[in-house]
Amino acid sequence: MKSAVLVIDVQSILFDPEPQPYESQVVLNNINQVTSLARAKSVPVIFIQHEHANSVIEYGTEGWELQSSLVTQTGDHFVRKTTPDSFLNTNLEELLKELAVDSLIVCGYASEFCVDTTVRRAAGLGYPVVLVSDAHTTHDKEHASGAQIRAHHNATLANISSFGVKIEAIETAKLWP
Repeated sequence: MKSAVLVIDVQSILFDPEPQPYESQVVLNNINQVTSLARAKSVPVIFIQHEHANSVIEYGTEGWELQSSLVTQTGDHFVRKTTPDSFLNTNLEELLKELAVDSLIVCGYASEFCVDTTVRRAAGLGYPVVLVSDAHTTHDKEHASGAQIRAHHNATLANISSFGVKIEAIETAKLWP
C-alpha cells in the first residue's frame, strides 16, 4: 500500500493563542517527526488548512497560516477546505489518486471535529487509516478535557469496522519501525 500523511488544520489561530490545545508542543513535535519520517520514506505529506471568509481564519490571513514550528518542504502538498471534512469540496481525493495513494496516516486538529470527520470519510471512501494517536489534539471543552477527547477518539475510531477498511490508532514512535 502507498500511504500519504494528512496534517489537518495545524494553523496559527488554532495553536498560538492561550489557552493552547492539549499537549500542543508535544503534538507539534510528533507531527514534525511523522512528516520527517514520511519524507525519508518517500511518503507524500499533505497539509490541509481550514478557511472561513471574513474571519480570523480567512484564506491568506496570519491566523490561517500554518503554525510556525511546523516543518514544510518543497514537494509537500497543500489543500484548502471550508468544512470539517477534508474531502468535501476540495481537491484532496483527486490529489490522492494522482499520487496513487491507497491508505492514509492522519494527524492534526481538532480531534472531535476535522480529524474525526476526515478519518470517517476516508474510511467510507475505502482508505485504510492510521490515526497517529499522540499527534492530534483539541482544546478543553465544558464537557471533557482535550486529553479525554483525544483518548475517546483514539479508542472509538480504532473500533469502527463497518467501513470495511481498518482504522488503527498508533503512537508516533510505533508508526514506522
